[in-house]
Amino acid sequence: QVQLVESGGGLVQTGGSLRLSCVVSGSIFSIGVMGWYRQAPGKQREYVATITGGGSANYADSVKGRFTISRDNAKNTAYLQMNSLKPEDTAVYYCKFMRLGYVDYWGQGTQVTVSS
Repeated sequence: QVQLVESGGGLVQTGGSLRLSCVVSGSIFSIGVMGWYRQAPGKQREYVATITGGGSANYADSVKGRFTISRDNAKNTAYLQMNSLKPEDTAVYYCKFMRLGYVDYWGQGTQVTVSS
């Protein structure tokens, strides 16, 4: 069983920064794709960014240039550095572990609140 534990959320002012972390249990971390998603109140969960085991990253247009996804395979950890935060970034952020042909795993979520 793969488990994901997120941390790093909190309250920040507009223009501020936060770094989210997601620790993945097990020895298969390096071969999976890690993703960050978010869900604002009353809205559907949406894609934020993904990174492959080899470090290739992709981003949603809404966060491109402000957020950076990274991973440390030796620590089984993925990160989301969020800069220039806006009130519309307020949401619960979830990490996701994916391997082709296998079930996806989600973390429990961490709240990010950006005040105006």
